[in-house]
Amino acid sequence: MSDQVIAPTPEAPPARDLLAEKIVAALAGRPLVLVGMMGSGKTSIGKRLAQRLGLAFVDSDHEIEAAHRLTIAEIFASHGEPYFRNGERRVLARLIGEGERVIATGGGAFIDARTRGLIRERAVSIWLQAEFGVLMRRVRKRPTRPLLQNADPEGVMRDLIARRYPVYAEADLVAHSRDVPHETIVEEIIQALDAHLAQGDFSAKMNTSVLPPPAARVAVALGDRSYDILIGPDLIATAGARIAQLRPGAGAFIVTDAHVGALWLAPLEASLEQAGVRFSRIILPPGESTKDFAHFQQLCEAALEARIERGDLLVALGGGVIGDLTGFAAASLRRGMNFVQIPTTVLSQVDSSVGGKTGINTAQGKNLVGAFHQPALVLADTGALATLPPREFAAGYAEIVKYGLIDRPEFFDWLEKHWPAVFGRGPELEYAIAVSCESKAAVVARDETEQGDRALLNLGHTFGHALEKIVGYDSSRLVHGEGVAVGMACAFRFSARQGLCPEGAAARVEAHLRAVGLPTRIPQALGGAGDAQEILAVMAQDKKVKRGALTFILARDIGQSFIARNVEVEAVRAFLEDELQSGD
Repeated sequence: MSDQVIAPTPEAPPARDLLAEKIVAALAGRPLVLVGMMGSGKTSIGKRLAQRLGLAFVDSDHEIEAAHRLTIAEIFASHGEPYFRNGERRVLARLIGEGERVIATGGGAFIDARTRGLIRERAVSIWLQAEFGVLMRRVRKRPTRPLLQNADPEGVMRDLIARRYPVYAEADLVAHSRDVPHETIVEEIIQALDAHLAQGDFSAKMNTSVLPPPAARVAVALGDRSYDILIGPDLIATAGARIAQLRPGAGAFIVTDAHVGALWLAPLEASLEQAGVRFSRIILPPGESTKDFAHFQQLCEAALEARIERGDLLVALGGGVIGDLTGFAAASLRRGMNFVQIPTTVLSQVDSSVGGKTGINTAQGKNLVGAFHQPALVLADTGALATLPPREFAAGYAEIVKYGLIDRPEFFDWLEKHWPAVFGRGPELEYAIAVSCESKAAVVARDETEQGDRALLNLGHTFGHALEKIVGYDSSRLVHGEGVAVGMACAFRFSARQGLCPEGAAARVEAHLRAVGLPTRIPQALGGAGDAQEILAVMAQDKKVKRGALTFILARDIGQSFIARNVEVEAVRAFLEDELQSGD
């Protein structure tokens, strides 16, 4: 393969700021080489990184294509992969020898031992690490990838990840490529470069320890308040290192309850200790009744007595109650602190830990006092779900179903087929959690404070919250997810009754919820007869009520939910009366 190419006249690089000048000086003429899988963003992020540092940018694949006047796919087809790799190695050797610049490489370049040795000796390497779901979404937009031209591209991608990621981990630095603005990732690289280049020892391997990648990563894109949701096993065991990486030098104040603490507090504390993160803790009683003013005060006073500072982190280890309570305390203490969510239930992993809704209950209703306050990181350890009682697991699954019913009908179809594997804690569980988090993250990014379509996430909740209030938030009688299941079934039946939704869709929703063991009727939730007027009175206290008018999330079909304002009270009353007479 010839590597003779006529270089275009480079554009004048932009003026560098002081930090960029510092980094370029520390590079001492060495190029930055971006490595990683196809779809990890090496070209798009590389261009912005080069612009940020005032350096030239070059894509090795483009250089090869220009030299051959063929696409990479055509070179593979005509000459085979070994021929391509040999030429790729020579082109990279030339580019690296031309001094300081940002170089984007092909996905397989760093896998070649000779190329890897050259990069280690004469450049600084940065691995753009991306999760499987992110990669597949991106590569599907460009169906010319030669390694994926087969009947099972997903299988090939998983195999490549398994074989290549341990090699990519030898790179000097790791940056997490995810669905946030590229500028966010570039700034993270800039900060990492500044810290590592300050060591001044280029012969030493800069990335001495690489945290194992999670099974999935979902980004919540909120500008400078963006954060990641990591999903997979063993995240509690690595929480200390991740927290130390997130906020170097910060201390941690752990909030948990007696049930969760008995199982997961020791592993979390061990990980913090190993990472050198100072910490203290409070252990609260389990159950919905803990989410009140008294325990909020107890938590805040304990944290202050532990002398937490504004730059420290609160860490919520538990389900939705602990997450909501800790988040509200974080929003209030020192007039606003960062916090980390470590949700340990299905419900909290797919719903309450994501999106920044925090709060406590009052005598008047659920979550009526609180704040929007986003976490800095969410660690959804799927291993923690192994100890979850079957009833709690099923209740959390109701929130997973919700995302299919709101606007992802294909996801609901998938759940109907694969729910036994989800309940069996197989890889399908991680997929279901990731899709749920992606769905919620997308809504939150559009409407953080529920001024518009974020209200769709309340599908089933107007009915469900009313039922929870009536039973006194007694989780032995009704847990939140069970209330949501009944509420969603009611929302679809009410929609069908109003002529908005096909009867078949309502029947299908009810059948699926029943199949997994969830209640679908109001008498089941209340443990017997109820009163329509009492339920209406509680609904009138709901946060979604505006100027006394009832607001519901209703549906035109599965995956076609919408916000229905000014719903007639008498229509709801008649529906409730019929529901209460229908039994279970």
